[in-house]
Order: sequence, then C-alpha cells, then structure tokens
Amino acid sequence: MAAAANPFANHPELRDKISDPLASPMRSFTTAKLAAMAKARGLPADWWYSDSEREAERAETLAGHQETDLWVFAYASLMWDPALRFEEVRRAHVPGYARHFILKDIYGGRGTVDKPGLMAALDKGPGCDGLAFRISREKIEEETKILWRRERIGPAYTPVFVDAVSADDRITALTFVADHEADLIDANLTRAQQIEYCATGIGFMGSSLDYLRNISSQFATLGIQDDEVSDLLRKTESHINL
Repeated sequence: MAAAANPFANHPELRDKISDPLASPMRSFTTAKLAAMAKARGLPADWWYSDSEREAERAETLAGHQETDLWVFAYASLMWDPALRFEEVRRAHVPGYARHFILKDIYGGRGTVDKPGLMAALDKGPGCDGLAFRISREKIEEETKILWRRERIGPAYTPVFVDAVSADDRITALTFVADHEADLIDANLTRAQQIEYCATGIGFMGSSLDYLRNISSQFATLGIQDDEVSDLLRKTESHINL
C-alpha cells in the first residue's frame, strides 16, 4: 500500500486535534520511568510486566502481520495522542465491540487508591466508532514497541486483531480489548461510581474528566454521536457543579 502524502487527507479537520507523535511523552515512557515515578509519589509498585514479558507477547501477537502496513484501531486516548508515526488516519467502526467505561485506575495514571480514576476499555457490544491509524511496514517494529509499552504496561487489556469498516473498505486492525481477569477491569461499576471516579480521578497522565472530554471533543469534530460518552460527561459535569 502506497504511503499517503498527507496523513490527514481523509480528515483534514483532525490535523489540529491529534498531537504530534514525536512530541508525545508516551514515546519515551518506560517501566524504569514508571518505577521512579511510583517511588517518588508513593504509588503502588511492581504491578507492571517486565520488559521481556511485554516483548515476548508483542512478537507473538505480530507474527505474520509485519509483511504489510499495520492498522491500529483507537477508541480512547490514542485518538488524540497516538504517539505513533502514522501514514494515514481514518474514521473507523468495529462491529461486535463497544467502548465501556470499566477500567478503574488506582495506579496513578488518572487516579489513585484513595480516589480512583476511570478510563475506557473495548468490550463486547453492538459496535464502536473510533479512528484507525495506518503504520507503514517499515515502522512497525519501532512503533509497536512504543504501543506495547503504553497499552501493555500491566494487566488491563489483551491485544487482538479485529475487523473494522472504514468508508467503503474493510480492514483488519490491531486493538486492545478488556481483560476481565485483570484487577483494573470492573464490569460491575455502577453509574454513580463511574461519575464519582470520572469527577475526582487525577494522576500523572491528567484527570479522568479531561480524558472523557477529549473523547467527546474528537467525536464532535468527526460528527460521531456516542450516547454513552455524552451521558457520562453530562452527568459528571452536573455532579461537579452541585
């Protein structure tokens, strides 16, 4: 597949809505930095995977998928800060999955043990809208190392390849879905808990509320209506203003 001269050719409206990958702090994020940060801030430690474990999983997942360009499906923070050098970005829809706010963050990213944060996970459902980023074959090795250090820092998600629809094309995309065996995934969170965590969760990656607002902002730019995102944001902001 030939590289697009302009990565934003399909969506020029996103040019100022997606961070420069090379400027993203996620490109240099490592377990060593995480360990130092956890120690300095008194956060839980030793919950993350070793680098060797992470790299072994990456190699196994990508086996047979490095002969052509790689699509990565983004449904949350990757939509505005992918930290990946991409050749093309498209709006995409993944049937059979949905964006659920079931990740209870207590490790310091967007929440703590005392004030948990809330993030999204891809789980079974009627369908999920998001973005698909195309990574050139020549960059897969370097860019997926960065992606794995971010999405697979510890137990929460499982890497899978899913079928996605983008315009009139059907593509196969790598994404990360909820791992219900992980302690951070809690499918039984009540709406009240989701609202509370989203309203008060703050960590070294920012606040849970800003995370939710960023998802909503990307959808507004793309003309995507997501009732789950809109309802949670509206109720969280109302809760804050009480």
